Amino acid sequence: MKIDNRRQQAIGTSKKAASIGFAICAPLFALCMSAGAQRTDNVPRVGFLQRRVAPTPNNPDPLANAFLQGLRELGYIDGKNIIVEHRYAGGKSESLSPIIAEFLQLKVDVIVVPGSPAIRAARQATKTVPIVIVTQSDPVADKLVDSLAHPGGNITGLTRLTSELSGKRLQLFKEALPTIARVATLIGGAELIENVGDYEATARTLNLTLLPVRLAGTKPDMETVFQNMEKSGVHALIVNRDALTASYMSRIAQLAVRHRLPSMNEDRPYVEVGGLMSYGANDADQFKRAAYYVDRILQGAKPSELPIEQPTKFEFVINLKTAKQIGVILPPNVLARADRVIR
Repeated sequence: MKIDNRRQQAIGTSKKAASIGFAICAPLFALCMSAGAQRTDNVPRVGFLQRRVAPTPNNPDPLANAFLQGLRELGYIDGKNIIVEHRYAGGKSESLSPIIAEFLQLKVDVIVVPGSPAIRAARQATKTVPIVIVTQSDPVADKLVDSLAHPGGNITGLTRLTSELSGKRLQLFKEALPTIARVATLIGGAELIENVGDYEATARTLNLTLLPVRLAGTKPDMETVFQNMEKSGVHALIVNRDALTASYMSRIAQLAVRHRLPSMNEDRPYVEVGGLMSYGANDADQFKRAAYYVDRILQGAKPSELPIEQPTKFEFVINLKTAKQIGVILPPNVLARADRVIR
């Protein structure tokens, strides 16, 4: 019995020690957990929205890759000292506001958005979270900011002003292909038909007839679109860069080659996947530069005090391999003007 009493006393003592130990360690454990959570919360979070369909291995997003590269060059590694929340609207304008709402629920520090519809959705949703834009339109004319030098509010970033380059793009196309007379202008179904209007004045001076062609739905029947263009007697194609055409850039380039249709785009990646030529600012450079704005804002700069930048360099790119495939011989003077020739 004495042995049993001693054993019970020892067990009781052990329980008390364990209880005291737990009472001491539990707050410390909770404190450690709280400190860990705090460190996670302190990692900056960026909402990155694209209107195009989500990328796949066969259809990557070079603009998102350029943005991440820009962040890396500034010392940010996604998933380590910064978190980039990638979201894709699938070419649907109605998906923009819910995505922005999700960003706000995630308490992002900065939102990066392209295009006027997405910018308007972001501005309508928040007046406090900084918004970095990469847009092809004029944000002043669209009444999104007060001025390029002093944006005001919570919006800053970059504008490519591609509408101002439309006439130059069409002129280069005509110089490269002097015999063309009927030119299709391909636009995404969700885009405004006014995008084509940027070419109209120059088309009249060059005696060119423009044929606007829409892509219907978020998964358009590309083959039928090109067959209809061929039946319409189209001589060449200008591909407007928008959410939908960017989503199917490689497919459009492939079909243009298959139908032996010379094509022009606003940006170099289209030529790199098989398009004939492009003229405009480099989109990848713009999205890479957007990382600079994100960094400045995370360092404490106010969007209202960061001037909106315009491109200073424009590229004329030609794919000679494509020219041979579709049976086009480009004039030497046009080749000489190219900033880059893909052979």
